[in-house]
Amino acid sequence: MRIALSERPSAPATPDVLSHYRDFPVARTGSGIPFVNIQDEYVSWLTFANSGMLSKGNLLCFDHAIRNLPVAGAMVEIGICAGLSTNLLAYYRARHGVSAPFFNCDAWQFEGVVGQTLGKSAVRHVDYRAFVRESYIRNVKMFSGNDLPHTIELLSDAFFAAWDRRDARIDVFGRTTRLGGPIAFCYIDGDHAYAQSRRDFENVDHHLVPGGFILFDDSADGTIFECGRVVEEVRAMPNYRVVVKNPNYLVQKIA
Repeated sequence: MRIALSERPSAPATPDVLSHYRDFPVARTGSGIPFVNIQDEYVSWLTFANSGMLSKGNLLCFDHAIRNLPVAGAMVEIGICAGLSTNLLAYYRARHGVSAPFFNCDAWQFEGVVGQTLGKSAVRHVDYRAFVRESYIRNVKMFSGNDLPHTIELLSDAFFAAWDRRDARIDVFGRTTRLGGPIAFCYIDGDHAYAQSRRDFENVDHHLVPGGFILFDDSADGTIFECGRVVEEVRAMPNYRVVVKNPNYLVQKIA
């Protein structure tokens, strides 16, 4: 299906962005929200093998932000689970020849943990956590072995505290790296509660260069997640603009 820009009911605030993707099909989320889907053959194979929750509208946001990445600044990803989004970010980095430092963080501490096992099964939460962490390492080594990110095993608050101090840390691949400095793009996909989402934004904003991008996962209009409130607040800020919603919000710092 092809839909002209003027016919797209969820066209973003900046048609100049979508004009680059006008030949891609419009799809719909499970909630019926339309978005432009730029999934290609590689993404299809990757998502078949690499588990994870992915809003396919984020692909366009990844592509646009990385294609237009400011010269100075690192890429940062908050929340990584089994590495699906990490591998996608690495894919678009390779496609656009980006060599900016790439950092991400996760402590693999999952929300909604009740009891010692997964429901009524015999699988322990502690083993599940270890399995997902090991899956991340295996998946990223397989699909992004030429561009491994510096993965720091910390919750985002601790990660940004270490970033502010410019700590030297050993990543999950055994390499020592120094944190800190300007940020050019951040994908926020951690704890979706309002307080944490707001802190994640504020921590990124403190380091984000003018022209830098933030993508908020699960922030589409009508979202059940509290991170949507944060996006509403960011949209009202004079130094940020919405670049595109597809259907999640990609914003850009303008000052």
